[in-house]
Amino acid sequence: MKLTAACIQMRSGTEPAANLAAATALIRQAAGQGARFIATPEMTNLLDIRPGMARPKVRSEASDENLPAFCALAAELGITLLIGSLAIALEDGADDRFANRSFLIGPDGGVIARYDKIHMFDVEVGDGQNYRESRAYRPGETAVLAAAPFGKLGLTICYDVRFPHLHRALAKAGADILAIPAAFTKVTGEAHWHILVRARAIETGCFVIAPAQAGKHEDGRETFGHSLIVSPWGEVLAEGSATEPGIVMAELDLEEVAKARARIPALGNSQVFRVERAGF
Repeated sequence: MKLTAACIQMRSGTEPAANLAAATALIRQAAGQGARFIATPEMTNLLDIRPGMARPKVRSEASDENLPAFCALAAELGITLLIGSLAIALEDGADDRFANRSFLIGPDGGVIARYDKIHMFDVEVGDGQNYRESRAYRPGETAVLAAAPFGKLGLTICYDVRFPHLHRALAKAGADILAIPAAFTKVTGEAHWHILVRARAIETGCFVIAPAQAGKHEDGRETFGHSLIVSPWGEVLAEGSATEPGIVMAELDLEEVAKARARIPALGNSQVFRVERAGF
């Protein structure tokens, strides 16, 4: 019932080959230190917010070079590997946008699950950037609970963390661990990152694995870092730096999920209610 987990904290740039090499080196390092479940951040393969610059570098899932490399790496190391997300070109012909897609890969190198980010980051946060993720990415429509070798894993990505009903639905469906790979902006991270990640753990009684992008990127954006591993009781078990790539590791005792939910049975105690409007 115990699992050594690791977050890979990255500073992804504008060249997929360089990002693949950086991620591979850190994954190997984490596996060498005993991690059996390793997770990378959102946009592991490419971070380029400049208009039109990412498109020539994004491939379909069938032709992407990153995914087979990560599958082979997971099989070689005998680990469960969550690629927090890759930018993937859609093949259905109905949309010229990309998917922001997570891949859960098993120790045999096979893809266990895919998840397309549901909530698009269309905001102005006051850092000089105008974020309109929905212009380049098509939102997913389905929440995904994956059967990993060690337990049930709920898949989410970055801005999804602000929507508690998604994480609650995953927990009620049986999730023991929630994954929240991210590329949080520095401004929103300083204000909300720790609070949001810990809240999702507390209200669901799940472990949360939240690998993050960190530092000043080639495209000009600045991400918050502070990759987190949080217990079902809301305790921060491990945390990354604000700016530097690296590895964050912790041992998860999965029996703590049942213990936390027994102490605060919020998942079972929730009630259906209506809102009464008074004084309008």
